[in-house]
Amino acid sequence: MVNGILGKKVGMSQVFKETGEVVPVTLIEAGPCFVMQKKVVETDGYNAVQIGFDAKRADRVNKPLQGHMAKADKGCFYHMKEVDCEDMETLNVGDEINVSDIFKSGDKIKVTGTSKGKGFSGTVRRHNFGGLPASHGSKIHRATGSIGCSAYPSRVIKGKRMPGQYGNIQVTVRGLEVVDVRPDENIIAVKGSIPGPNGRLVLLKK
Repeated sequence: MVNGILGKKVGMSQVFKETGEVVPVTLIEAGPCFVMQKKVVETDGYNAVQIGFDAKRADRVNKPLQGHMAKADKGCFYHMKEVDCEDMETLNVGDEINVSDIFKSGDKIKVTGTSKGKGFSGTVRRHNFGGLPASHGSKIHRATGSIGCSAYPSRVIKGKRMPGQYGNIQVTVRGLEVVDVRPDENIIAVKGSIPGPNGRLVLLKK
């Protein structure tokens, strides 16, 4: 079976356990996904399965992709991703993969997504700089401060932490616990938070 599945972040909620404990969870609409292509060592050099998620109208897909997706005979999809597969013999092109086939309550998983973009940010927000003096007549508080070196090497070293784009990068959160799996709704509840806004694509892996 494959080791991962694609899904969309639905939002956060909470689950009440029998002991009375309240667990904050993130709800993810995971799957159903369909096997679009199998890649094997003999022809591609590695084992993997390409899966498709989130149905898309065929007239919104270019002809090369239409031909590629037609082999699975499951329609067209917005997202396609390669995931690891332990036993390639158990899957065929066109097979359906559901969240309950891979995960169960109590599993530890990792979730990869794109974090929320926060635009151009200064060093205090982006890198947690402490800032400059806030009293005794100082007129500079949240500025970066001195960034250059002296006579040698007389330049700004590459990689210097500076203002710039903050967020909107790929983030993986590991060690998340599966609290509940609802196969009839294709919903998985994961303890804690995951990167990205509601509706953003995420990849769940063992």
